[in-house]
Amino acid sequence: MSYKIAAPDEYLAITGMNVKNVLITKAAWVWPFQRCNRFSVQPHDYAMNLQAMTKEKLQFLLPVVFTIGPDVNSRGANARFGADAADHDGDEDRGDALMKYAMLLADSSDKVANHRGKETQYLDNIVKGIIEGETRVLVSSMTMEEIFTEREEFKRRIFRNIQGELDQFGLKIYNANVKELKDAEGSTYFQSLSQKAHEGATNQARIDVADAQLRGNVGEADRRGQQERQIAKINAETAVQKTDRDIERATAEANLATQKTNLHRDVEIARIQATRATESKDEDLKKDVEVKRAAAELERLRASDVVKATINREAKQQAADAKAYEIEAEAKAQFESANMVADANLQKQLKEAEGITAMAGAYGKLSEAFGGPDNLLRYMMIKEGTYIQLANANAAAVKGMQPKISVWTTGAQGGGSEDGKGTGQDSTAAMRNVYQLLPPLMSTIHDQTGITLPEWQFGKLPSSELARRDAESSGSKDHRSR
Repeated sequence: MSYKIAAPDEYLAITGMNVKNVLITKAAWVWPFQRCNRFSVQPHDYAMNLQAMTKEKLQFLLPVVFTIGPDVNSRGANARFGADAADHDGDEDRGDALMKYAMLLADSSDKVANHRGKETQYLDNIVKGIIEGETRVLVSSMTMEEIFTEREEFKRRIFRNIQGELDQFGLKIYNANVKELKDAEGSTYFQSLSQKAHEGATNQARIDVADAQLRGNVGEADRRGQQERQIAKINAETAVQKTDRDIERATAEANLATQKTNLHRDVEIARIQATRATESKDEDLKKDVEVKRAAAELERLRASDVVKATINREAKQQAADAKAYEIEAEAKAQFESANMVADANLQKQLKEAEGITAMAGAYGKLSEAFGGPDNLLRYMMIKEGTYIQLANANAAAVKGMQPKISVWTTGAQGGGSEDGKGTGQDSTAAMRNVYQLLPPLMSTIHDQTGITLPEWQFGKLPSSELARRDAESSGSKDHRSR
């Protein structure tokens, strides 16, 4: 049994009795049936000159330097205070990066002290293999322009991809440095770009020198021209100012003369206004005297007229009162007379209403006596001779009329024979009846309307029928002539 203490850059990995997996600590008692291994957590630099190919199939050398070591901060469930400790309770390494490193790498690196070089080479091969593989995969998905213009993004993506692979070994990238890209063997891409940039810079420098000389010459001429323009401007301004001063002096003299004239005019106007004011005041005083005199005369005349008007008004008032009394008396008399006439009319209408009521009662009793209103109405029409008057009116209405009535038959009906014996159904009866109907129909149309139908369509009437129609026609003409 012994007490083991690790150096500041080391950790102890204890396995054995009473240790479930691996105990990672800085100091501990090592009991019998336990084993203690030391492992360093110092980061190491891994410098490589990677040969990669871009998306455009351009090969180049990518010098990179990574500083990688065990992750001493990700202790997982073994941390004293960890927010994700419960998430790794079921894992064998409990999410502890140092336990991963101790289980996968440190054990083989601390077997024998004299094998230090082989152990370091073993770790370097794993780390460099991860760096080379992830870097080549990333470069093959990018173009050369993207690598140049997005250098920071390229660095972040390399860091993220490589770190994802190193996490499974408990390692951490402490620093990543991507140096300048170089041409691969047999390639002159970057050399051509450098030469192009150098030539461009040289040409630009020559252009800048020429521009500077141009600006110097132009600036010198511009300054000389500005000097001459300023001198000419000052001389012109001096002449203008002198002219302005002369104009101001002449203006001042003209203003002085104008002011003198205005003052003289104002004095004359004030004198005339004073004279006119004196005359106006005198006229106003005279006017006031005349007004007061006219007012006194008006009051005198008004007093005289008021007395006369008062007398006339009183006389007219008395006459108006008398007239009003007469009109009032007459109106009262007319009102009383109208009331009497209205009362008389009312009594008359009441009497007439009583007579009508009595008559209605008598008619009601007559209606009951005759057995109803219809019998009473017939009795009244007989009594008043209404039926006789209706008969006379109907006779007068048809007097002088000669109606033409045509009656014809088509023989036996019902399909029997002419002797009335039902010998059977005659199939030609319908057509025979139609043709028997046509001659009387033609005669009726001619008698009623005077229209003769064409013989070619409806046949020719018998001569007896034509003679009868002519006789009737001549008879009607004679009757009308009489």
